[in-house]
Amino acid sequence: MLVETVAFALVGLIVGAAALLSLPAYFPAGRALVLGTALGSALLTGVIAHFTMDGRYPAASIAISAVASALLTSVLARPDLAAGRAPAHRHRQHRAGGHRSGGPRTGAHRRHRPA
Repeated sequence: MLVETVAFALVGLIVGAAALLSLPAYFPAGRALVLGTALGSALLTGVIAHFTMDGRYPAASIAISAVASALLTSVLARPDLAAGRAPAHRHRQHRAGGHRSGGPRTGAHRRHRPA
């Protein structure tokens, strides 16, 4: 179990480093948070996989650890904050005189068909 635990830790560190090196703009959180998440999730899921499979398939436990670590590390990714990507599709400015500014509702804003 000790050798597998070291393998889980190495897998977690490799997954975290690969995420930071391949897409650094997607991870505005600190490097320690990304590496810690990858390492912790690899260790936890690796140990769970080891005990679930009774320690019979160490290669499968390491593979499960790598996949789970990658998935949980990807939760931290923020592609909307990456450099060069403007969130233009969000937070649009509303037109003056629209229904949100208290102005009269025009034909474009009607919900019902005109009579």
